[in-house]
Amino acid sequence: MTQRIRVCLFATLIALSGCQKKPATPPAEPAAAKPAAPTAPASTAASAPAEATPAAAPTTTSAVPTVAPTPVAGELPIIAKARAYVGTEAALNRVQSLHYVGTLVTTDPTDPKKQTRATVEIIIQKPEQQRVTIKSDKTIETTALDDYDGWTRTTAVSDPKKWQQTILNADGVRRLRANTWENVAFYRGIESDGGEVRDDGTKTIDGVTCEKVAFIHAPSIIFYRYFDVKTGRLVYSETESGGSIRQQGDYVVDGLRLPKSIITVSKSATGQTQNVTITFDKITVNEKFPESDFAVPSLANE
Repeated sequence: MTQRIRVCLFATLIALSGCQKKPATPPAEPAAAKPAAPTAPASTAASAPAEATPAAAPTTTSAVPTVAPTPVAGELPIIAKARAYVGTEAALNRVQSLHYVGTLVTTDPTDPKKQTRATVEIIIQKPEQQRVTIKSDKTIETTALDDYDGWTRTTAVSDPKKWQQTILNADGVRRLRANTWENVAFYRGIESDGGEVRDDGTKTIDGVTCEKVAFIHAPSIIFYRYFDVKTGRLVYSETESGGSIRQQGDYVVDGLRLPKSIITVSKSATGQTQNVTITFDKITVNEKFPESDFAVPSLANE
């Protein structure tokens, strides 16, 4: 799987916040989906994760309760509205991990009719852990973040002893940390992570008046979010490199509105267009994953 496809994949993950499987070590049998229990704000909530809640069949968006936004002093009002669209403050603040399983379909930039299919598993766990596994017919590629350590490992399906491993450079780690924040912070608190939020005014997307907000992690790592000014719904996203992100359909899991599928469109330096579509079959909230799932693997032959 190419680096560009990985970047597209990571860039789409935050779409779950605006709509926006099976773990390596199985947890205890999760309970049936149920409304989020009240909890303290993120700054004072207990550190123990809530009981894992699996995705049910897709439900209508009305399954997420309509709540008044909870603004924070000095924060753009649209952020509170966008958070309220995803779920209640209690539901958002209880999130400790997100686990996605699905299918990734990539078009060939030179021939859009040609498609490549792979399975994808995405794990994001607070505070700074992420693991993405993409399995095709020939290879299994895993990219992970463990705080300030980042790595990628490609293994041949036909022979697990044939593998290559790379330690990510500083820029790669910064991008993974930014993506991790984008997935579990639900738009709030980037300043405490060294970033900033900028209001870029209103734009019309698909006939909807949106407020464009830039989430700036670094000059070279920016996520542009277009929120419906009336509802807070995430309508459209862009990355600093010009890739576009849209989503289709909803799941409602543990009181959170999450995407059923995400479509990204990016262009190469030569102007060729590539589409990446991720369709999620299962989403689980608040599983507990062991540290070993994210740690840099030993370089010894296995």
